[in-house]
Amino acid sequence: MDIFAEGPELDRQWLDLSNNAWGVLHGCHDTSVVAARFVGAGWSSRSSSWYGYELETSWCQMENDPIDGPKVLLNGVVDPAHLDDLSRLLGSFGLPYELELSDEHNALVREIRG
Repeated sequence: MDIFAEGPELDRQWLDLSNNAWGVLHGCHDTSVVAARFVGAGWSSRSSSWYGYELETSWCQMENDPIDGPKVLLNGVVDPAHLDDLSRLLGSFGLPYELELSDEHNALVREIRG
């Protein structure tokens, strides 16, 4: 299933930043369902591979891809000031999740489990 929606683009200040956020959403393997939930929250979404989606808003750009087991991998760029917003959105899915935020040197800054 292809989920496409136009929404806010990532602010230019985050475009050159390498990935600083990683996560796993447990209990789901259907990335289109995850993409649809992000779209429902006002994010844009576009297919990025056979099963993956790019999810974007003004403060975050993430890829979601299925991984072994009923899990979805999330990785991308997030404005650190909005990590809690991303966590609340994932928490609204009613599934366990993990999020990690790293600094520009790839040192772990913060970890959230929900």
